[in-house]
Amino acid sequence: MRRRLVNIAFLGLVATLFDTGTAWAYLDPGTGSMMLQVLLGGIAGAMVVGKLYWYRFREFVTSRFSAKPSEVARERRARTSSRTDSPSE
Repeated sequence: MRRRLVNIAFLGLVATLFDTGTAWAYLDPGTGSMMLQVLLGGIAGAMVVGKLYWYRFREFVTSRFSAKPSEVARERRARTSSRTDSPSE
């Protein structure tokens, strides 16, 4: 029953989209300007959202694929213990 209702709704949507009736519409220059503003605003908004999430993504990747802090500390201790404190003669 549910599938039949979905099919009928989809068929109605397709019939509405492909109707070739006459449209008595007028688009003045202000309408084009408004559409351009919406498009540019959407692009700017997507860029801001992308920047916000880029930092989170970068931190996630860095934390997953970088050396763990304990390993870094162990490597530093190994490097400093191999050095001699006495001056070379």
